Amino acid sequence: MSNNKLFSGLLTTALFFMACGLSLAGKPQVFGDYTVHYNAFNTDTLQPEMAAAYNIVRSKNRGMITISVLKKTDAGEVPVRAKINVTASNLTGQFRTFKVREVDEGNSIYYLGEFHVAHEEMLNFTLQILPEGSTQPFTVTFRQKFYTQ
Repeated sequence: MSNNKLFSGLLTTALFFMACGLSLAGKPQVFGDYTVHYNAFNTDTLQPEMAAAYNIVRSKNRGMITISVLKKTDAGEVPVRAKINVTASNLTGQFRTFKVREVDEGNSIYYLGEFHVAHEEMLNFTLQILPEGSTQPFTVTFRQKFYTQ
């Protein structure tokens, strides 16, 4: 299976969970010419071949965040690289920083990060994003609850 088909499946999975109401995240946010798409969900929802292709551990106790940044151009929206810092805190105030990795498939660029979650853990995410070629960073915040049982 090609990487483009796998990413399409990964994106479809994320969109499916947003549509089913299992995610409070996911509404694209617009900052001038840039649009940020994001989602967070448990990795056990990924198809095994998708998880293997992206070296993602499937587990009810692992969360995943996906982020993409698109720029409006005369030719339409195009993916752009960005420096992205992801942090989150839970309701007890515990603070975490998540490492994200860039996946560049030519016609798409996106960022993936994995982390441990507890049952019914609510995380308040903050994404600090600086698109390549831009001097103006922007911030996306959202809240997501994870279920492990």
